[in-house]
Amino acid sequence: MLVLFETAAGYALFKVIDEGKLKETNLASHFATPQTASKIVSLKEFKKFEDTTEALAATTALVESELHKGLKKFLKSSIIQKKIKETLAVQDSKLASVIKDELSINCTTGSSINELVRGIRSQIQNLIKELQPSDLQVMTLGLSHSLSRYKLKFSPDRVDTMIIQAIALLDDLDKEINTYAMRAREWYGWHFPELAKIIPENVLFAKIVVKMGMRNNALKTSFSQLLPEHMQQELVDAAQISMGTEISDEDIENIKHLCNQVIDISSYREQLFEYLKNRMNAIAPNLTALVGELVGARLIAHAGSLMNLAKHPASTVQLLGAEKALFRALKTKHDTPKYGLIFHASLVGQTSTKNKGKISRVLAAKAALSCRIDALSEKDEGSSLGADFRAKVEARIREIDAQKSKQISGTSQPQFKSTKINTKSINNNSYKSNQDSAMKVSGSLNKKKENNKIENDKKKSKNEEKNEEKNGDEKNEENGDENGDENDDENQIKKKTKSKETKKTTENKNANKSKKQEKSKKNKSENENGDEEKEEKKEKKEKKEKKEKKE
Repeated sequence: MLVLFETAAGYALFKVIDEGKLKETNLASHFATPQTASKIVSLKEFKKFEDTTEALAATTALVESELHKGLKKFLKSSIIQKKIKETLAVQDSKLASVIKDELSINCTTGSSINELVRGIRSQIQNLIKELQPSDLQVMTLGLSHSLSRYKLKFSPDRVDTMIIQAIALLDDLDKEINTYAMRAREWYGWHFPELAKIIPENVLFAKIVVKMGMRNNALKTSFSQLLPEHMQQELVDAAQISMGTEISDEDIENIKHLCNQVIDISSYREQLFEYLKNRMNAIAPNLTALVGELVGARLIAHAGSLMNLAKHPASTVQLLGAEKALFRALKTKHDTPKYGLIFHASLVGQTSTKNKGKISRVLAAKAALSCRIDALSEKDEGSSLGADFRAKVEARIREIDAQKSKQISGTSQPQFKSTKINTKSINNNSYKSNQDSAMKVSGSLNKKKENNKIENDKKKSKNEEKNEEKNGDEKNEENGDENGDENDDENQIKKKTKSKETKKTTENKNANKSKKQEKSKKNKSENENGDEEKEEKKEKKEKKEKKEKKE
């Protein structure tokens, strides 16, 4: 087995003498001394780098798991040309696969190989006798410095840090200006409270306080460079009738010093904003043209870098800055937010409140594309796409507004086409009473009436039973039986007449069926009444028979 080892001085190829010891757990103990290390591995070939540029190129290729030209030549000359068929131990698995694909050399990786490379690194000065300890230290130090410079020089995230720091400082300056200005207004308000209402701007307020000092000096000082004429006269009139208290010269000096701080910080804030503008136009011109300098810088700062922002999908770009609201809505099962930092873009502010969600979604899609163009394209390639994207978003806004105006202006009622009903398709002969809701309602009302009648009949029959028990008349029983028989005969006769009537009325089926249904309902009600009377009479008979037995 052969082992590939990379150093700051060059490439080294070692031969493993005892491969059985690689399986041992205490492999590091064999590299404790140079004598024991020489028993496990021995140097086969070593190629020294010519200069630092070659060393830098080789190390950058190794860091990115790529096969450098120098390493390719070294492996060809030491393994392929000598027709060595042994396996090559490589620490990086990606580099091993590249070597196997390009040079067709069998490579192995694993934890045992990593321990073996650590052991070789601990005894590198004794195993490679061509290198001196002082030379190796100088080479490693020089290579580390050059590698760090290379990374800083060609890092795509290097300039993004300037934007992130600038926008963070800009926000901090805005907070400081607001706090200082509010303190100055409150402090000077004890002496001249009316000035705060006349001049709402913080910087202008501070400049006037510095120039005027005491309110008594309002008539002497000229504010022509700061204020128009009508505001000057208003300020002078308010100073003459002011209700503020008197303050000392020391107090006004401290107030002036605070106002000077407000003026200086605001001027530095303007310079920083110009610096941020130039940086954004140089680094992300498409994103700047689409959403503006401040919104674009805040998006980059929130994502961490321009490359990270380019990796985000449009849905994530739309909600950047609204993470708390999103997770709160998911937790409470409410509506999720429609926009985050992108809400402050001028294109979203142009639309109505109802359409802000639509436009923010369209703008986020275009912003994601512009970020990818800025991050991954070369210089001066696709720098005009941001303006094209902005024009498309503006066209979409106009389209949505036009649709809304059409909906508002449309006063005419929609015309409905009248559809003809084919009377032939309707079967007049087949009438279904179950489909008629009115029949259902009337049927239910009739049932309620019948039930009430039955209950009243039951009450009457109970009273009659009591009277019959007292009198003990047996004639009522015979009459009741005869009446029951007569009712049964009458029902049979009615059924026969119904069957005859149905045969005669075959031509007018619709009318006959409706009549039959009504008659059948009446008959059923009569039959139910007759059955109930029979049951009542039977109960009467049974009671009488019991009484007779007792007697």
